[in-house]
Amino acid sequence: MIELFYGDNSFETERAVNEAVVKSQLQPEKLDGDQILPANLPDILCGATLFSDKRLIIIKNLSDNKASWLALSDILPRISDDIHVILIEKTIDKRTLVYKNISKVAKVQEFKSWDIRDSGAQVKWLIAEAKKQNISLDQKTAIFLLERVGIDQWALFHAIEKLSLIDTVSIETIKNIIEANPVENVFNLFETALRGDRVELKNILRTLEQSEDIYRLSALLFTQAFQLAAVVSAVKTDNASKDFGIHPYVVSKLEPIAKRIGKSGVSKIIVIFAEADEAMKLSRAEPWLLIERALMKIATN
Repeated sequence: MIELFYGDNSFETERAVNEAVVKSQLQPEKLDGDQILPANLPDILCGATLFSDKRLIIIKNLSDNKASWLALSDILPRISDDIHVILIEKTIDKRTLVYKNISKVAKVQEFKSWDIRDSGAQVKWLIAEAKKQNISLDQKTAIFLLERVGIDQWALFHAIEKLSLIDTVSIETIKNIIEANPVENVFNLFETALRGDRVELKNILRTLEQSEDIYRLSALLFTQAFQLAAVVSAVKTDNASKDFGIHPYVVSKLEPIAKRIGKSGVSKIIVIFAEADEAMKLSRAEPWLLIERALMKIATN
């Protein structure tokens, strides 16, 4: 049996491999593709062991090794049904002869990273994954957890593991136990500036200064400003989420702000951030100070 798992979703790939290992009840032989010589492929893929005819062989990134990858085509017909081969690739060129030959005899599965716009499927996955850990999540709580953690499946899985240790999961317990991702923290910062709450703005900045990289934080701020510009520019018939690739949750949070401050307000914000960006590039002052000044300008407008 031959399987090919490819794609940039490492979580789903690893889960599929683990499920295959459990199902096979065999000790897997794990190999790095770049270490395999073409001459050794027949022994690796076609030979039996002293203890059993059945084997499970897992090979990562064999396509990076061009010589061995090309040699694989000739060996495929010789692989016994007793030998289970799993090939793991981050990317695959479907135009190559090797892929075409593999696809004729192998079970091929693609594992893509989540799209930020597919929030409905992500919420369903969260609810189902939580159920496996004996956690009951309603849709509202699942949406909040997704907003707080982001769409990284590894981070969401570890968050669910943490929540499985408590009796009842609610939005409040998630706030207390699960750390917010940087995007959520930055949005809270941006939203506080837009509310004009300068005292809270300083408090948030002092907290973020202890843990965040200023250049990553400023990049996220600038991105949110341009997302706000996209939302405020969209007419009623537009779909800002689909047209601009913005997560529906982000759009839902930006829309009330866009309606409140309008195009002129967004234009002022863009100008303020553009000036801060230029000042940072020219090292006119300490970066945290420049960002604080920019946010304070927004808060006072």
